[in-house]
Amino acid sequence: MRKKTYAAAALFAAAALTLSACGSGDDSNKPIADVSAEADSGKAATILDKPFEKPDLVLTDTNGKKYDLRAQTKGRPTLIYFGYTHCPDVCPLTMNNLAVAKKQLPKAEQDKLRVVFVTTDPGRDTPSALGKWLKGIDSDFVGLTGDFATIQAGARTLGISIEPTSKDKHGKLVSVHGTQVIAFSPKTDGGYVLYGEEATVDDYTKDLPKIIKGENP
Repeated sequence: MRKKTYAAAALFAAAALTLSACGSGDDSNKPIADVSAEADSGKAATILDKPFEKPDLVLTDTNGKKYDLRAQTKGRPTLIYFGYTHCPDVCPLTMNNLAVAKKQLPKAEQDKLRVVFVTTDPGRDTPSALGKWLKGIDSDFVGLTGDFATIQAGARTLGISIEPTSKDKHGKLVSVHGTQVIAFSPKTDGGYVLYGEEATVDDYTKDLPKIIKGENP
């Protein structure tokens, strides 16, 4: 695990410029900009010096009902990830890592945790499609879809860039998006911990008990 502390402005710039074209076979997953950090201490968690505010998003869940992100996750430890169900690599790996780590928690702590998957490909990720996909990972995970512009704006507040679904050079539809997982504290509702796509199931397994309590991993 690797732990870093970024200045908020520098972190925002790095996160906004780090995109992944899941399964497209190009180089879009490489960072466009590097941001200096403190010496590597072996932790995957990046502790933010200034937490992100939880996005003010009202979207549609897998049951077709309105889901107010702030209201329905208030006071709960919450992990948010932006991705899409047709992604063949980073998205399912990240969500499965979270699912495996979650299952290591005591039942009471599992019930407190909210893992929210917001689609970056709402044209294909309907509520039913999201529900079917998430059921194969963890049926308690929250899946959200809605207007792309609304989703894009919400992601941007967390320094995560996403682009409209488009065809790659092979004619395959891909969604280019940032691959960060952001953890929000149950104490402050602030997004105070960030993970990149290199975070492993072991990283999450070690960190989730502290995140549940609103502590630094």
